[in-house]
Amino acid sequence: MGSNVVAPKSRTVDREFFRRELSGFLPDYVYDAHCHIWLEQEVQFRIPGVAGDIGTQDYLSLMADLHPERKTGALFLGFASPRLPDGRHRMNEFVGKQTAFGPAFRGEFFVQPDDDPEWVRQEVRRLGLHGLKCYHTFAPVTPTWEADIPSFLPERLVKVAHEECWVITLHMVKSRAVADPSNIHWIRHYCQSYPNMRLILAHSARAFQPAHNLEGLQQLQGLDNLYFDTSANCEPIAHQAIIRILGHKKLMYGSDLPVSHMRGRSLSAADSFLWIYEDTPVWGEKHLKIEPVFVGLEHLRSLKWACWSERLSDAAIEDIFWNNAAQLLNVSKAQAVTVHNPP
Repeated sequence: MGSNVVAPKSRTVDREFFRRELSGFLPDYVYDAHCHIWLEQEVQFRIPGVAGDIGTQDYLSLMADLHPERKTGALFLGFASPRLPDGRHRMNEFVGKQTAFGPAFRGEFFVQPDDDPEWVRQEVRRLGLHGLKCYHTFAPVTPTWEADIPSFLPERLVKVAHEECWVITLHMVKSRAVADPSNIHWIRHYCQSYPNMRLILAHSARAFQPAHNLEGLQQLQGLDNLYFDTSANCEPIAHQAIIRILGHKKLMYGSDLPVSHMRGRSLSAADSFLWIYEDTPVWGEKHLKIEPVFVGLEHLRSLKWACWSERLSDAAIEDIFWNNAAQLLNVSKAQAVTVHNPP
């Protein structure tokens, strides 16, 4: 399922963090609604200490670093780069094969904006996938970080997702994310015009700066087919804003492997955000020497704080970590696979 099944990568500091911060919070069932698997030859990043293709068994091993001894399922997303045009097809084939590991696993088909919707329909059916993944780097504009949504997710692909009742995971861009008027317009238009399509806004609406959610989410109320995955967002108020404004039933946990296995976290600043990583020179302060933990653990703690702040019940927390995604993707608890403790 991968070239070799990788081992968990946690350090003592990660395991202590999990025991102290998360072991009593994390439910028994965890559905990962945003995670990546990949073919090594098609990607330009590396997780330290992890080589080879990363498939379903590798995913399960790595999740022992984040949610050990939990039952899990996952929605797999592939990678693609305009610099490796043929790699997208190999990645989509790989995702299709990896979802066959068990019925708790789903996958999305990576599209680019010039795709023919009938070809996409045929390929998604052939590979047994359940939706679409797009990315701004394929937008024919410069810089792509300021691309309008239709430039990398054209309406004709949203229409076929509606006809097939697929999900779409959207990592929107623009500097103000969900507070940007263009993003608000296109999200509302797509959701209202294509009600059988279910749109998932990645990274808690990419609110690495939570102020954008506080400003923009009010304008996305009343969209029954709009959802959010929490993937790698370490700001509690980003999740909390979704819970308070739109309701916890709209929110789904996502690890964002491989980002989950970097060390550091996202930080809001000014009207934007930044990322600090293990090699960023910020971890010594006066008498302190801080050892950074996995982004995935910082992210889980941000969800814990958001749930505490909103005074969510255990049942509501279980919705965020399993029920919301499982219902959306038609997965039962009986189909879940156990993530074991790291050795």
